[in-house]
Amino acid sequence: MLTNDLDFRLEPKLIELYEEHKKRSEKIDWGYHDFLPWDKGMDFRRVPWDKSQVTLPPAVITAVETALLTEVNLPWFTSHLDQTFKGSLTVIKDFVHTWTAEEDQHSNLIETYLLLTRNVDPKRLHQLHKDTVENGWNPDYQTPFETMVYTSMQELATMVFYNNVAKVAGQHDKDLSSLLRRLAKDETLHYAFYRDVIKFHLQLEPNYCYHLANVIMNFQMPGTVMPDFEDRMSIIAKEANYGPLEYFDQVLDVIVDYWELEKLRPIAPEAEKARLDILRYHARLKRVRDRFYRNNK
Repeated sequence: MLTNDLDFRLEPKLIELYEEHKKRSEKIDWGYHDFLPWDKGMDFRRVPWDKSQVTLPPAVITAVETALLTEVNLPWFTSHLDQTFKGSLTVIKDFVHTWTAEEDQHSNLIETYLLLTRNVDPKRLHQLHKDTVENGWNPDYQTPFETMVYTSMQELATMVFYNNVAKVAGQHDKDLSSLLRRLAKDETLHYAFYRDVIKFHLQLEPNYCYHLANVIMNFQMPGTVMPDFEDRMSIIAKEANYGPLEYFDQVLDVIVDYWELEKLRPIAPEAEKARLDILRYHARLKRVRDRFYRNNK
C-alpha cells in the first residue's frame, strides 16, 4: 500500500508524456553557440584577466556563478538517477537519457559566457568548478518515487531561479538575460514531465502522499555542495530576485496546488498524516511570508 516504486499501470500514460516532451523539445532545440557574445572574446594569454574588465554587479555574477556550479553536478545527478531507476519503468530510464542530453550544454553555456565577458577570474572559476565536481553530490532520496518528487521540485526551482535572475540581469546585459531565459525553457519542460508523473501516481493511489512529506519538508538544491553556498544564497535573495519568499510563492505554493494536496484522501493513516504535515508546513511558511509582506509595506 505504501510502495515507493513507480506503478507499472501508469506506463502507457508516462510513455505519452515522454513522447509529448520530445515533440515540444524538438520545437525549441538549440545549440549554446547561438546564445553567446563571441565578439567579446579575447585571448587570456595575450590580454590577461583583470578585475577592471568586469561589467556586471557582484550579485548578478554570484547568481550566474552559482547556477554554473549547480549545473556542473550533472554527472553526479545522472549517476544517481541511473541507479535509482534501475529495474523501474523503462520509459523513465529513457527520459533520464533525454534529460541528460538536454541538460548537458547548460554548464557549457554559462561557463563560456562568464569567460567570454570576463566577468570572473578564469583561474578562480576553474578552481571552483573543479572543487564542486570533486565534492560530488549524493541526495538523501534513493527510491524512485521520492527521487521523482525531488526532481519535480528541483526543476521548478531552477526554472524560477533562471527567470528571476534574468529580470535583474537584463538591466545590465541583454545577452545574459536571453541565455538565462533559454535555460529556463528547458527546465520548464523537464519540470512538466516530472510533476505530471507524480500527479498521475497521486490520482491513482493517494497513499503515495506518505512519500511526499520527507522530500517537500526537507528540500534543498543540489548546489549545497559548492563553496560558500549559504553566503551565495543570502546575496542572491537580497539582490538577485531569488530567496525564501520567491521559493514559497513560485515553487512550494505552486507544487502543493498542482498536486491538489488539499483534495487528496489517502486511506493509510501514515499517508494521511504525511499529507496533513505538508499542509501544516505550507501554512506555517505562508504565515511567515504574509508577516514579512505586512512588515515591509
